[in-house]
Amino acid sequence: MRLAAIDIGSNGARLLIKNFRTAEDGSRQISRVMYMRVPLRLGSDVFTLGKISKERAVMMKHMLKAFRQLMKLNAVDDYRACATSAMRDAENGKKVLKKLREESDIDIEIINGREEARLLCNNIVENIESTKGNYAYIDVGGGSTEISLLHDGVLTHSHSYNIGTLRMLGGMVSKDAINQMKADLSRFAKEMPGMRMIGSGGNINKLFKLTNSDKDTRMVPVSEIKAVYEKLKALSVDERIEQYGLKADRADVIIPASEIFMIVAEALNCDSIKVPNISLADSIIDGLYRTKYAASDAAL
Repeated sequence: MRLAAIDIGSNGARLLIKNFRTAEDGSRQISRVMYMRVPLRLGSDVFTLGKISKERAVMMKHMLKAFRQLMKLNAVDDYRACATSAMRDAENGKKVLKKLREESDIDIEIINGREEARLLCNNIVENIESTKGNYAYIDVGGGSTEISLLHDGVLTHSHSYNIGTLRMLGGMVSKDAINQMKADLSRFAKEMPGMRMIGSGGNINKLFKLTNSDKDTRMVPVSEIKAVYEKLKALSVDERIEQYGLKADRADVIIPASEIFMIVAEALNCDSIKVPNISLADSIIDGLYRTKYAASDAAL
């Protein structure tokens, strides 16, 4: 069985296709068929204009038509398409999606921050070595930061803050918003001692690769993130691209992303971050399989 996920974020959009099969011994085997990322940057419109521009809507139309053809080419059996922070905030978001549905035959859901956090957490619980203890799961996007707290593998708190990389670049995040998040997290750190931090998103994965962190444990000290941040901040966007091989749509947002992760780590009293190779697209596709197909596969 082949399933697909489409994740339309504030900075980029992604198509992920996976193959699911049940082995003779009954174990589930999952393999990645293809992955594509498009630097759509919806947030550049929404967080300044309040809506999606005609030009960006045309880009989305072409992108979704291409995604539809790629799903056909790869014989995808089912898919789920989700849009997050930028689409949630766009005053014309629902209207644009209705037109895109007619043009591309792809049905896109606008999911709220709680659903986004639920999807991510379900996947994290399945993909960490031990669920015992207190964990803070942090997903930093272009428009928002999702923070989910787990105790012994059970979600206890979930918060979505309108503090994202593109919002910060555009000067759309107030000090009060940052201070509120810090106060919330400091309180949670006292209520849930010994917190361990898990980070996801393209920026933390890139920061992990730029450090000398252990590639087996995928743990990165916050001190190393700070060291890389200081080096990158001293450079222009073009210099970051040239010297560190960053993509153009990563070279600017990696600075506010670093700042968000450092702020969260300090508030939670965490000195390291675990960086599993899991994205929202993974969470969408694995959740689709778990809710619609896992039971029937197990019965075979």
